[in-house]
Amino acid sequence: MKKIVLIEDETSVVSFIKKGLQEKGYEISVAFDGLTGVNLVQENDFDLVILDIMLPEMNGLDVCKEIRKNNKSVPILFLTALGTSENIVLGLENGGDDYLVKPFKFIELVARVKSLLRRSNPINTPDATENEIDNEHVFQISDLIVNDYTKKVIRADEEVSLTSTEYKLLMYFLNNPEKVISRAEILDAVWGVNYELGTNVVDVYVNYLRKKIDHQEDNKLIHTVIGMGYVLKKP
Repeated sequence: MKKIVLIEDETSVVSFIKKGLQEKGYEISVAFDGLTGVNLVQENDFDLVILDIMLPEMNGLDVCKEIRKNNKSVPILFLTALGTSENIVLGLENGGDDYLVKPFKFIELVARVKSLLRRSNPINTPDATENEIDNEHVFQISDLIVNDYTKKVIRADEEVSLTSTEYKLLMYFLNNPEKVISRAEILDAVWGVNYELGTNVVDVYVNYLRKKIDHQEDNKLIHTVIGMGYVLKKP
């Protein structure tokens, strides 16, 4: 059973989400303020965090930053009434993986939850040998090596720490080498649901990824194709 923590101070929203997700088979813990939410995440092993921004004690952006100090991998879904493009980007820049604006349809929340859990769930192959895992799940382009079984990313012999969304974006590029990919295609593949195409979430995350794996000026892998999108290719 997947464990989800809901950090939200509106009791009616908490009741609605908790009841609905429990009926879908998830185990739900609740924190009604930001500080309690941080402590819960630090003390427990959750599969997903659903996080409001306007919270007592500590706002959601600070909660997210505090969680990310020690936990880079747990998916974080912002759930808030602050729905402008600027707020969406701000939430993602502070370590969030996805963003759902209130009011929302429960079916959309479930879709976001399933998408985030899918991205962060390692491939379950307990009977595979080490060589079989390596052969099937290792991707390499230039000096970038990704093991999709262990989720380890190495560039120029140095391990790189990625968030779950950054990792999903990188894997999408690796599964489509040399292909020019539009922003709409990336949105659909990485986020799994329709975003407002006016937001620049794709550009934000491509920049995040570049800062972590593409800081070598003469050996860049992710290239911008003006007016079309992005492409991953050898230098």
